[in-house]
Amino acid sequence: MNTTTTDTTIPRTGSDFALLSRRVSAAGLMRRRPGYYVLRFLLVGASAAATVVGFFLLGDSPWQLLLAALAAVVYGQVALLAHDVAHRQVFRTRRPAAITGRILGNLGIGMSYGWWMEKHTRHHANPNHEGLDPDVEPGALVWTGEQALSTESGRFGRFVHRHQAALFFPILTLAGIDLRRSSVRGLLGQRGATVPLRWLELALLAVHAIAYVTALSLVLPPGLALAFFAVHQGLFGLYLGSIFAPNHKGMAMPTERLDFLRKQVITARNVRGGAFTDGLLHVALGGLNHQIEHHLFPSMPTPNLREARPVVREFCAEIGVPYHETSLGRSWAEALGQLRRAGGPLR
Repeated sequence: MNTTTTDTTIPRTGSDFALLSRRVSAAGLMRRRPGYYVLRFLLVGASAAATVVGFFLLGDSPWQLLLAALAAVVYGQVALLAHDVAHRQVFRTRRPAAITGRILGNLGIGMSYGWWMEKHTRHHANPNHEGLDPDVEPGALVWTGEQALSTESGRFGRFVHRHQAALFFPILTLAGIDLRRSSVRGLLGQRGATVPLRWLELALLAVHAIAYVTALSLVLPPGLALAFFAVHQGLFGLYLGSIFAPNHKGMAMPTERLDFLRKQVITARNVRGGAFTDGLLHVALGGLNHQIEHHLFPSMPTPNLREARPVVREFCAEIGVPYHETSLGRSWAEALGQLRRAGGPLR
């Protein structure tokens, strides 16, 4: 763990976040990076095209299961691109962002862009705040002992919550499917009425699902088709969970009122690698290993997050705000520790 806290004070001519924002802007870290995103779209697009072509060329072959694993990584990278688009890191205006987001999300991976935008906006507004952040609401998992005791989940649900730390990774294999189910239910529910063009989104989701099932049915025999689906969707869910879970789970869950900077910093952690692995982590996690910087500046282009880290870390040290970063393994240990503690009252 690498946490820096000092009591040094600095002259104030605005809120802490306003002071930090001026430093970040002066360093040019909010500038667009069109070249980076052109290259990234080309690489992800080429990978997706190669996966589709490979699927049809391989036909009835056990090698399809390896392709399914590779396709799960491609899906994850498409999801990360949609995430950057949603945060206006790629396009300045809403219209091109919404069009591209629906192509990547609804049509590309079968997940509603509009539904996810609404959910993710609430997460960014109040990260790790119970009752406000949808990512810490009780469901298949609980995040506090109070949730474990108060959630009416039946005998099976209580068993899962009791052992949720041990079951966490198997549960993650269902995350991709659950997000799709939730996005359809969200679009059809009361909140979905506020999503622009929700019927278009539902139609695009249907096109994705029909094309996916048709391709499996035409190219693969039933047994291999089911195996491909299980490997592809299971690893996709595991990959998504590996991207997002290390960033907030096991961090503070505030109940008091906090200013914007402290609300974002103390609820997030950065994941750091060594000299040879940090770049790989950045690519695999889509820059979200710099979660503190992302939450402070959501529209900052992904490649700038790494450059913003020393600026943010130094500022947090000056004002005495804990800045937490750790290794990937340690981040998982902290997240699983929270799950273990939350399920404790049921044991």
